[in-house]
Amino acid sequence: MAYVGKKPADSIIQSSDIQDGIITSGKLADNSVIESKLNTNAVTTDKVNADTITNAKTEFTPGLTIKGDGSSADGKIILNCSQNTHGVSIAGPAHSSAQSYNLILPTSVGTTGQVLATNGNSSNQLSWVDAVEAKPTVANVSQTIAPATSQTFNITGTGFISIPIVEFIKSDTGAITRAGAVSFTSATALSVTATLATGAYYVRVENNDGNAGRSTNTIITASTAPTWSTASGSLGSVAGNFSGNVITVAATSDSAITYSEVSSPAILIGSGSGQTNCTLGSSSGIIATTDFGGSSTAPTLYTFTLRATDAEGQTADRVFTLQSSFGATGSGGFN
Repeated sequence: MAYVGKKPADSIIQSSDIQDGIITSGKLADNSVIESKLNTNAVTTDKVNADTITNAKTEFTPGLTIKGDGSSADGKIILNCSQNTHGVSIAGPAHSSAQSYNLILPTSVGTTGQVLATNGNSSNQLSWVDAVEAKPTVANVSQTIAPATSQTFNITGTGFISIPIVEFIKSDTGAITRAGAVSFTSATALSVTATLATGAYYVRVENNDGNAGRSTNTIITASTAPTWSTASGSLGSVAGNFSGNVITVAATSDSAITYSEVSSPAILIGSGSGQTNCTLGSSSGIIATTDFGGSSTAPTLYTFTLRATDAEGQTADRVFTLQSSFGATGSGGFN
C-alpha cells in the first residue's frame, strides 16, 4: 500500500503520536465522530468553548429534562435579562412532595385582567379565567338583641380575615354603626360587641385587604321584648255558664303583639273537662266565652299560662287564674 508522506508505524496510533492541532475540524468528515466513538464523560466542560452550542444545535425532541443535583437542589430553568444581570427561575417541586405532572399552556393570550388557572384534572390544561377577588360573605342568620345597650353576639359567614371591620347598616335610614369590638374566632365566625338603636340592620364585614361583603337581608334586630301590663294571678271570678267578654289581657312592645295560650294541656281554650270553654283574641287579647266552664256545675279555679309574642319573635309568659262561681255567690263577667 502506498502512503503519502511518512509511513505510519505498524502499531495502533496513540494520542501521543498526534501533535497538537494536527486533526482540525476541517479534516473530519461530517458525522465521522459518532456517539459510540466517545467514552463516557469524554467531552468535559472545559472542552466546550463558550457559545459553541448554539440554538441550532439544541432542538430537544420531544422534550428537555433539567435534573436536580441528587441532593437538595431541585431542577430549574433560569430566564435571564438581555444583559444577563438578572434572572427569573422556574423550579420543580421539592422531592418531598412526590409530584409529577404536566402543565399545558392555553392556545391564546386571553384578555386584560385574566389569570392562568388549572382545570384540576389529569389533562392539566391551563386556561385564561377572569380574576375573582376573595370577598367575605355574611350568613343570613337572624338574631334579636336588646336595643340601646352593649350586646355581644356572633356573626357567621366565610372568608373572614383577622381582624375585620364590622358595620351595621340601619334598614330604614342607612345609618351606619361600627362594632365597638370584634374578636376573630375563625374564618367563618366572629364575636362582635355593639350598641344599636331600635331597628333592623344589615351586617357588613370588611377584611383588612379591602374586600368586603354584606348580608343579603337584615339579620340583626334591636328590639325590646314584650312586657305584660296585666298583673299576674287572679283575673277575677266569673259566673258559671256566663256568655260574653270575660276580660282583656294586654302587653306592650316596640312592635305588634300576638297572644296565645301555652299551658299544656290547654286550660283557657277548649270545652272539655277542666277547661274554661273560652277563646283568646290573638291580636286583641280579649278572653270571651259563650258558656263559661261548659258542663261544669261546681266552682272551679282555672290556672293557665299566656304568652305575648312581638314581631321579632321575642316572648313573655305570664300565669293567670279565673274562678267560676255558682248560686247566690256568683258574679257576671267583667272587662
